Amino acid sequence: MSILVLIYILNYIDRNNASAARLRGFEEDLNLQGTQFATILSVLYIGYIIMQIPSNMFLDYIGKPSLYLPVCMIVWGGISVMTGFTTNFFEAVCTRFFLGFVEAAFFPGALFLISKWYKRTELSQRTALLACGILVSNAFGSLIASAILDSMEGRLGYAAWRWLFFIEGGLTVIVAICAIFILPDFPETSFGWLTPAEQALAQKRMQEDHGSVEDKKEPTSGLQLALTDGKVWWLAITLISINVSLSFNAFFPTLMSTLGYSATITLLLCVPPWVFATVVAVYLSRHSDHSGERFWHLSGSFLLGILGFLLAMSTMNVAVRYVSLFFQAQSYAGFICFFAWSSGSVARPPAKRAVALALINTVGSLGNISGSYLWPKSWEPTYSKSFTICVLASALALTMCWLFKRHLAALNAREEKREVEMGSDRGYSQVNGRKQVTFMVGIFRDSFGSCLTIPDLSKRSIPRNELSRVCTRGNHFPA
Repeated sequence: MSILVLIYILNYIDRNNASAARLRGFEEDLNLQGTQFATILSVLYIGYIIMQIPSNMFLDYIGKPSLYLPVCMIVWGGISVMTGFTTNFFEAVCTRFFLGFVEAAFFPGALFLISKWYKRTELSQRTALLACGILVSNAFGSLIASAILDSMEGRLGYAAWRWLFFIEGGLTVIVAICAIFILPDFPETSFGWLTPAEQALAQKRMQEDHGSVEDKKEPTSGLQLALTDGKVWWLAITLISINVSLSFNAFFPTLMSTLGYSATITLLLCVPPWVFATVVAVYLSRHSDHSGERFWHLSGSFLLGILGFLLAMSTMNVAVRYVSLFFQAQSYAGFICFFAWSSGSVARPPAKRAVALALINTVGSLGNISGSYLWPKSWEPTYSKSFTICVLASALALTMCWLFKRHLAALNAREEKREVEMGSDRGYSQVNGRKQVTFMVGIFRDSFGSCLTIPDLSKRSIPRNELSRVCTRGNHFPA
């Protein structure tokens, strides 16, 4: 997990360093006018949208994330370096488009990778650790940017903002080379990295979690399954609203600059809100796993984010606006819970999961594109209109999540009824040709907050102390 988090930190640093460069002459040197800076930010997501689904399908097909993801990383690091050589709007747009095109491989690919190694009861915490790369990159990316922008102005004849792209892109390439030797492959393709017994155990864990054997199929087999699953589209549309509400992220240094401090102090002030957000995200995801609940955890985070938007749009008081940025930043904790929920809701088969995760993230990126235009200079310094849109987007996302929870509850009730109607075999699934306990007697709240039906243990010779080990939740959805 640690190498994935490090890669994601660099992924977001390379994606968002234009916001820091904006404070030290990026717009002026490229002679950007009007909404051209917003276009430079948004065009990245066009490439991002195009590539995500094909990338995850290809990753599922080759089964070698240890090679595929680092190679993509080397390419996007090189493109980031090239951004430092741009001299006009067209060149900047081209580099940003191809940066998004290649970066698209990582996040859905990483989600797919961890979903192949961890059970759904373990996903939220691991997804949180991965997504914390966003928060850490925002915090320490600002520190790195501050150091580079302060010390590299004029070195070798280049402006400090150009050195920002040179150094951060070069660091990405170095880490990518190391990642080739560190990243694992999938449990079924990790030859040499695990002993045969460890590999068999890893596959067995996932078979028990899903209640069935994950057969390897052609990558296109999952495309139709994902495209025809209404849950996938609902989650994808919900993510559009979430990403619109989180669009402040790309403009965080700009929002911080409205407090009236110098560029260096502004970047340093960006650090504490994201450190706070990281702590909240880790705690919330751990508690979500422990309590077996998703919706109310993400709701609490989004509601606190709405409070932050309302505070920011209601006053220009420096202290209040700074506190509001803490509340806004922590709303990423809800974003992290949402992705863990999404992954658990489309858990099988693996070919479908690969496409579904990419499709959700792809459609959701439309929110990033539109969100790039929500913060024009004409709306500063209060950005009241921008924050109003964020409030509405958050409210819409919460409503859609609540409806999704109701839908999953109905699906779980239907599955429970089906299991009851199955008679003596209810609560069992087939794993490697033998019956596997799936549910327990009576009504039980599982780790996802679902109600499960349990088989009559008197008719099965299963030690009660073994029940928790073999119990699976393959037919129920997290709520």
